[in-house]
Amino acid sequence: MRNPHEHSAAGTHSPDASVLSVPSAVPASSGRADIGNRNRTRIIACVDTGVDDALALAYLLASPACELVGVIAGYGNVDAATAIRNTNAVLALFGRSDIPVYQGSTHPSWASSFIPDAGCAQFHGPDGLGGYLDGRATATTTNAAASNTNMTASQADVDGGIVSVGGYPLGDPHANPAHPHALPLSAQPTSTPRSEVQGTDFLIGQVRRYGHNVTVLTTGPLTDVDAALTKAPAIAEKLHLVMMGGTLTQPGNCWDTVAETNIIQDPEAANRVFHCGADITMVGLDVTHQCLLPQTAVDRWTATGTERGRFLARLADFSIAANRQADPALFADGMPLHDPLAAAVALDRTLVGCLDIAMRAETRTGDFAGVRGRTTGDPVGLVTPSMPRTHVALTVDAARFVNDFVDRLTSLCR
Repeated sequence: MRNPHEHSAAGTHSPDASVLSVPSAVPASSGRADIGNRNRTRIIACVDTGVDDALALAYLLASPACELVGVIAGYGNVDAATAIRNTNAVLALFGRSDIPVYQGSTHPSWASSFIPDAGCAQFHGPDGLGGYLDGRATATTTNAAASNTNMTASQADVDGGIVSVGGYPLGDPHANPAHPHALPLSAQPTSTPRSEVQGTDFLIGQVRRYGHNVTVLTTGPLTDVDAALTKAPAIAEKLHLVMMGGTLTQPGNCWDTVAETNIIQDPEAANRVFHCGADITMVGLDVTHQCLLPQTAVDRWTATGTERGRFLARLADFSIAANRQADPALFADGMPLHDPLAAAVALDRTLVGCLDIAMRAETRTGDFAGVRGRTTGDPVGLVTPSMPRTHVALTVDAARFVNDFVDRLTSLCR
């Protein structure tokens, strides 16, 4: 999550490399299955594994109703390589290295490379896991604009391509790299075609085979889903998508307080997905900001005395501090469970009440164009009954969800 007023990482945690092992390779599928899986919800998770993605993965692993058949890890909160590392580490810690992890997109559809931004580092730490892996998180507050002093508009084109810094072109006033002095721009990968195709083909194959009997859960940008639909448009009618992202009735959490972070990363992809005709449920800030994880949950996980409990507690500690620093009024009672709520809705649709509405993501800022990254109703839908509708979550049984979330993860720690 990005906040327009607070720009630095918050919370301090020392590294403990012995607690969380980090497999170096993407694991292959073991083919593990059982008869009970027939009554479980098949989930493909598309993640950009930061703090709340990790908590969402843990929730899925702790849920008997979930069969997590694969994870596609790509850019967003962190770069794609870090997302893969973090995803593998989380699965390994909870004893599920058998679940295959595929590399997703390394950059948005409108750019040729990607640099993580300071806003995401504020809420996820420089390593995406609250500093847990590399110990570089600090509690200091810096001026994000000052951290961008070496970046100029002339650098917006690197090796002939456009660079996205957390959803903003390099050179935009809001483009604030998380590591401006340590990250050589020329070293940014522009693409990794083989591994990207692997993740996209996995998604396409699963939807073709299982249709609405598999749910695609996205907790990051919609670039991978868009890429799959571009390659195989016919899957749209079979696609059941639950997406964390967007906002309809509340302010955004980006610099402009209009856009939501996952959407601003790739508004073009989001807009195409909204109009593709798939069965889409949008779990946005309208409901995730009502679901706050309290400090008492951290205490319960710490009290388990296990490596898993310490890991979850440290993630939550970091996020609670970062969110409270960013907005003491809104997040006085805890951290918003963005990605975990979307994961829960993928398993239990009754948690939320939805408005069915034709949606769009605005792709330009200007007069009669809107604000880039804003999610709003598509006015054409008012006069076009056949336009696809998105189920936009506006109400949530927050107490039921948060209590279940805390209980499930506590059980997972033992």
